[in-house]
Amino acid sequence: MPLLEPEPDALRPSSRAEGPAPDRVPDGRAAGTPEPLKSDLILLLGADKVLTKVSDLVRYASDASPYRFLPQVVVVPEDIDDVSAVLSYAHGKGREVVFRAAGTSLNGQAQGEDILVDVRKHWAGVEVLGRGERARIGPGTTVVRANTTLARFGRVLGPDPASAIACTVGGVVANNASGMTAGTTRNSYRTLASLTFVLPSGTVVDTAEPDADDRLARAEPALCEGLLAIKREIEADPELVARVRAKYLIKNTNGYRLDAFLDGSTPVQILRGLMVGSEGTFGFIAEVVFDTLPLDRHTSTALLFFPSLPAAAAAVPLFNAAGALAVELMDGNTLRASVSVQGVPADWAGLPKSTTALLVEFRAPDRATQEAYETAAAKALDGLELVAPVPSVTNTFTRDAKTIGGYWKARKAFVTAVGGSRPSGTTLITEDFAVPPGRLAEACEALLDLQTRHGFDTAVAGHAAHGNLHFLLAFDAALPSDVERYAAFMDEFCRLTVERFDGSLKAEHATGRNIAPFLELEWGPKATELMWRTKQVIDPDGVLAPRVVLDRDPKAHLRGLKTIPKVELIADPCIECGFCEPTCPSEDLTTTPRQRIVLRREMMRQTPGSPVEDGLVEAYGYDAVDTCAGDSTCKLACPVGIDTGALMKDFRHARHSPREERTAALAASNFKAVEASARLAVAAADRISDRLLTAVTRTARKAVRPDLVPEWLPRIPGAAARRLPRTARVGASAVYYPACVNRIFGSPGDRSLPEAVVAVSTRAGKPVWIPDDVAGTCCATIWHSKGYDAGNTLMANRIVEAAWGWTAGGRLPLVVDASSCTLGIAHEVVPYLTADNRALHRELTVVDSIVWAADELLPHLTVRRTVGSAVLHPTCSMRHLGDEAQLRAVAEACADEVVVPDDAGCCAFAGDRGMLHKELTESATRKEAAEVTARSYDAHLSANRMCEVGMDHATGRGYYSVLLELERATRPAPAGSRPRRL
Repeated sequence: MPLLEPEPDALRPSSRAEGPAPDRVPDGRAAGTPEPLKSDLILLLGADKVLTKVSDLVRYASDASPYRFLPQVVVVPEDIDDVSAVLSYAHGKGREVVFRAAGTSLNGQAQGEDILVDVRKHWAGVEVLGRGERARIGPGTTVVRANTTLARFGRVLGPDPASAIACTVGGVVANNASGMTAGTTRNSYRTLASLTFVLPSGTVVDTAEPDADDRLARAEPALCEGLLAIKREIEADPELVARVRAKYLIKNTNGYRLDAFLDGSTPVQILRGLMVGSEGTFGFIAEVVFDTLPLDRHTSTALLFFPSLPAAAAAVPLFNAAGALAVELMDGNTLRASVSVQGVPADWAGLPKSTTALLVEFRAPDRATQEAYETAAAKALDGLELVAPVPSVTNTFTRDAKTIGGYWKARKAFVTAVGGSRPSGTTLITEDFAVPPGRLAEACEALLDLQTRHGFDTAVAGHAAHGNLHFLLAFDAALPSDVERYAAFMDEFCRLTVERFDGSLKAEHATGRNIAPFLELEWGPKATELMWRTKQVIDPDGVLAPRVVLDRDPKAHLRGLKTIPKVELIADPCIECGFCEPTCPSEDLTTTPRQRIVLRREMMRQTPGSPVEDGLVEAYGYDAVDTCAGDSTCKLACPVGIDTGALMKDFRHARHSPREERTAALAASNFKAVEASARLAVAAADRISDRLLTAVTRTARKAVRPDLVPEWLPRIPGAAARRLPRTARVGASAVYYPACVNRIFGSPGDRSLPEAVVAVSTRAGKPVWIPDDVAGTCCATIWHSKGYDAGNTLMANRIVEAAWGWTAGGRLPLVVDASSCTLGIAHEVVPYLTADNRALHRELTVVDSIVWAADELLPHLTVRRTVGSAVLHPTCSMRHLGDEAQLRAVAEACADEVVVPDDAGCCAFAGDRGMLHKELTESATRKEAAEVTARSYDAHLSANRMCEVGMDHATGRGYYSVLLELERATRPAPAGSRPRRL
């Protein structure tokens, strides 16, 4: 056992509700996947594709829905052959299969109780066809990722769900999710050119193949005849045909798309339509080809405030008639809850409850069309009863991209922001329905009355232009009386929607488990039986996702409702939406932020010391705590700012022994000596082979603890110079603080980073001064990231006191040359400062060196030479600081072509974490590295030395600071050269 092995019991909950939760994982499941299922699938697919621990099953048991079903096993297929093998196995063994991608669906359709198949990890990719008119996309690709690539071609996907940051294209098609602007004309059903899918039998169909119908007829003759028989039956019934057509005049994703039988003339064409919105019950969507749409970049947007919801709803037709692409509605509760979203005006918290806003947006291909839209919008505004209850309300149209982005951020955060503000311990249900747009105001009034009568808080938002409303219900699933209240509400709501409005019970979220019992209420017995027959024809053995779309149990929507135990305060608002997952460095290695919280909640459900809790705690140390990069980009992605990285740092602290804390504090107290020793060790390592160093550090890791002793990696840079460049305090425009990492590790090339910063600042007429006593100081990030509170507190106060003195009480800016250190000094040290030092900190101006170069130096520099191409790695710290634009600006001064990879993300090197767990960086950088190495670049640039090392390790390319390239580009030229002025 390692010398300093952490105490795993430190991760057990210290307090929890009295008694175990009714939906806790039973003790009998503590061993994970049962035999022979476990051995069978490992033999079939390989151990690396089969997840069997109880912690694996628990983290996949929850998604964004109010339901929770524990799978027997989770498999992670790499290709169609793997998927076919799983389906064949399920057929032979009488088992059930459910596909799951992002887990952002809101109705439980991505959950299963037997074999759960993760089709996200190995299924991403975008291939632009032609000039962007079409795109071939893997089902595991997020909508945002696909649109990032398409934007370079001036194109965009039609579907635009609010969860685009996390939801995957496969899920969007399988649910026919639409979003803000898609309506009934831009959704998947209308914009899908072709798709490749695997039927429950294992037959693969590519609808784009000219002979697809011939192949299908040979492989599945009964299926083909069954589909054509249903088609004939529908077409022979004019009343049914009329009903089907009428149902899709408004948004509708409830049940199967019976209009596919009317729109398709062959079995393959029918299947192409049926797969859209089938929720994984007809097959696995392996690849899609979309007809893309023009990306109209000229945008005019307004957030208009009305005194009441009916008043806002009544204005919607005016903006529809004016040509608005989007008209979004947010009621007073939604607006007030949105103040938890960064950037939303704080004074919204004081809005009257009755206030309702419309977010109205026009998009145009050119200025002339934009001006015409704005004229029409102005006419629509005439005579409207608008209000301005708080100072931030303007009620005007704007073209400002930042303002528009803030409006949309508030709107898209509806579920998470309102859900995050729900009472602690309550389950959240998101309902979604549509009515004819002309009856929107009436439907709003009826809904508010219904919510009030059943004791639910009112919170409504939606795609008003399409008569599509969303609302939330929060209740305690552990209380039978609350479940009964929810059931009564649903019965009355469904009757109201169908009988009074002839509406859709699911407009865009798909049927799922909570509307399946009400399918016949909306469609009637004839159409519903045709849906059952369609399922029987395609999946006669019922292998795929039973009970997700079709369920004859009238109380099916009450089965599997999940309790939400209280967890640590920082994570308790989490509604398990999954928005955090795509940005998480450990997403493809161990766990995601959502899963870390899901696992924590299951510990809270358990009886103390239960076998299930034991298994969860045992796995949590590595899977959750050790492999968290601590970069906190999850906080940026989470609409309510949950920082799971901070929670993991708290857990690291909890696992420290008193001896560890004292040692870390001693290192902080004597950091000048530690810094000098580290630089000497790096210098000595230059004279020793990488193989020997790796062997020695691996031995030390086993003896001490893998999470304390870094492993030596090839491409670790050499030592920095012992002395920093000489500078003068007199006449300095700023104080320059070289981070300790740049005082220990050297830079590639003929100049160090400190030399480069000093040189370019001097050339620009903005000289900087390096204090003589920077040695022994640090931004405290080293201690902060590892959860060493005493050391962190000591170093945080030391750097602030020193910086205040260096900058003459804040009169000069402090320029820091590592983005993570800038973030640390500017923000992360604050909670650990004394009251006096917080006052000093408020007087400091901390500036990242990249911002210093972009804003202060570039206007005064002359570029004398450039490289042809450069690829950038923006660091996660720069995302927190908002400095990515400045990084690009500096790079564009130095290179003719600058590329930021579409898959750029946190490298997870995180100081030394990439040396403690190199598998974390390898996993986190896999996609970005593939992009980088797919072509050659003249320069590989970033803004943090250890991130550069991480990218070196990931790509085999030499990354270095963009400031080194700026120094080279502006270095005085030999006689006769032609400079380029910025």
